[in-house]
Amino acid sequence: MAVQVYGCNHIVIEVTDAKKAVKFYADVFGLKMLRGGEGAAWCKLGEHQFMAIFEVDQLQPDRVKHFGLMVRDEQQIKEVRKKLTQTYKLTLHPDFRCDFHDPWGNRIQVGDLSDESLVWLLPYQEVQKAGITFTKTLRAQPRKETT
Repeated sequence: MAVQVYGCNHIVIEVTDAKKAVKFYADVFGLKMLRGGEGAAWCKLGEHQFMAIFEVDQLQPDRVKHFGLMVRDEQQIKEVRKKLTQTYKLTLHPDFRCDFHDPWGNRIQVGDLSDESLVWLLPYQEVQKAGITFTKTLRAQPRKETT
């Protein structure tokens, strides 16, 4: 039988101060903390994934290793960019909409649901709840609210 991958269960980042990292990720992305598990802290990512935060004495710099987080739309990307640059004084990578290194050197790319390469997300319950549909030009459009 062929192996079938259903998605990514978790990612792990290394930091030198887990408490500060928890505050950073809760503030910038509104991540909720989970209990238990290996590492200093666990953050819920979406409905089915999590991020483990490991506290280490010495960080090892990465070259290209990174992960991507998804937010709803361009407005939320703008909010993240503003908080990163104004509150945390972080520099954004100029070749991407929202690509940065957190205060511990972990590289994160932030995208939104308007990316046509993300059509594979449509079956996900959280995307359906958000009312995302794709137009003929393959740009994601939020469904119009009816009152």
